[in-house]
Amino acid sequence: MRMREPVTEVFPIKVLIVDDEPLARDRLRQLLDGDDEVEIVGEAGRGQDAVAAVKSLAPDLVFLDVQMPEMDGFAVLEALETEPRLPMVIFVTAFNQHALRAFEVSALDYLLKPYERERFELALRRAKEALKQAFDNRHQRRIIAMLEELKGGGRRLEWLSVKVDERVLLLRVSEIDWIEAEGNYVRVHAGKQSHFLRETISRLEEQLDPKTFVRTQRGAIVNVNRIRELHVWTRGDYRIVLHDGTELTLSRHYRENLDALLHKPL
Repeated sequence: MRMREPVTEVFPIKVLIVDDEPLARDRLRQLLDGDDEVEIVGEAGRGQDAVAAVKSLAPDLVFLDVQMPEMDGFAVLEALETEPRLPMVIFVTAFNQHALRAFEVSALDYLLKPYERERFELALRRAKEALKQAFDNRHQRRIIAMLEELKGGGRRLEWLSVKVDERVLLLRVSEIDWIEAEGNYVRVHAGKQSHFLRETISRLEEQLDPKTFVRTQRGAIVNVNRIRELHVWTRGDYRIVLHDGTELTLSRHYRENLDALLHKPL
């Protein structure tokens, strides 16, 4: 069974504790207590209750007891097989022979009872890192999906989502001054800030309004509303000066792009 990507805003991580022993649940609560990046959203003492809790509470992470009466931890995951949103799982057990099977069903980690704080914190740290990575990857895929959806559909890109530290910002395309290529990435300049986006400049150009954004050289696109003046340069090239003083090159090979926009040759 392959675990699906959890849905989370990274922190706080929504945690569900599942164990048929009240003392074991108490111990997990104690170990999680004081961690501002974790929110315990529920507990369950039976497998059936755990299935219902996952469906209703949508936790990001479940500490799941392997041995429970009527429905063990593996059966819980099997019952959730068709769910579109599954949490990451850390199995808890008193018997280490369950470890191999835990990893076979894609558990993130497993803990042996009685829990040692150092080992517990290692497992929790792995969970946080995995959830953060899943969050980052998901937002990159959303960006790509958004571009694919708009490609060739007659609609023009109005917003870009860019990751800044632990945040995702929505940047209005009209606020962009210019864009430069950096390999398979682009750097988007908007005011005093610049942001990396995992996209090629050619694919991004296809989604931008050609009445506003013009390719001025192989590795640059300029918002014409930001152009203050043009200077004749050398060998048919022009020097573009933006309102903020940024200077860029308009290559003679791309002059026709600006000519078409101005409806006359430079």
